[in-house]
Formats: sequence, structure tokens, C-alpha cells
Amino acid sequence: MNDEQRALLAQQVETGPIPAAHGVVRWRLVDLAQWIWDEFGLSITRFTLGRELRDMGYRKLTARPRHHGQKPDDIADFKKRLQPAWQKSGRPSPEVRL
Repeated sequence: MNDEQRALLAQQVETGPIPAAHGVVRWRLVDLAQWIWDEFGLSITRFTLGRELRDMGYRKLTARPRHHGQKPDDIADFKKRLQPAWQKSGRPSPEVRL
């Protein structure tokens, strides 16, 4: 890929796909490889495309999965609360003999 093609690829990644036009809601390497084929007539593997994008400064980010019925308040209810590392117990400490 030349610099002009990389610039167009970066623009395409930044703007994101148009679901009606591209048929996807987020870019995958396979989809971008198909876009490159349609746009420039270049055949590129997803591995090579991944290296190109990394060299351009992009990283693959994925959102943490979330159940569709999850309520925001439920997260606080099930979150573990840390106990203080040291706390005084109710019983007397044993005598220390020297």
C-alpha cells in the first residue's frame, strides 16, 4: 500500500462503517480487507492488514460483553467491597512474654 492508500484507509477506519452501505456495524480486519479490494483492487491478508494498522498507530479494542438485561444498579450490588487490611478484633490480644 502506498501513502495515499494508507491515508484513505485511516479515514475509513476513523469514520467507521455505514451499516446500510457496508453491511457491518463495526470494522473487522476481514471487512477492511474486502474494502481495500473493492476500492483499490489490492489483495491483502488480514494478518498483513493488522500489521499495517498497528504500524499506523491503531490498536484492536473490544468492548467488554454485557448482558442485554443488565441494569446499571446491579453492578454496584454485586461488586466486592474490600475489607480494611488491618482491623481490631473484639477479643483481647495474648500477652507477649520476653
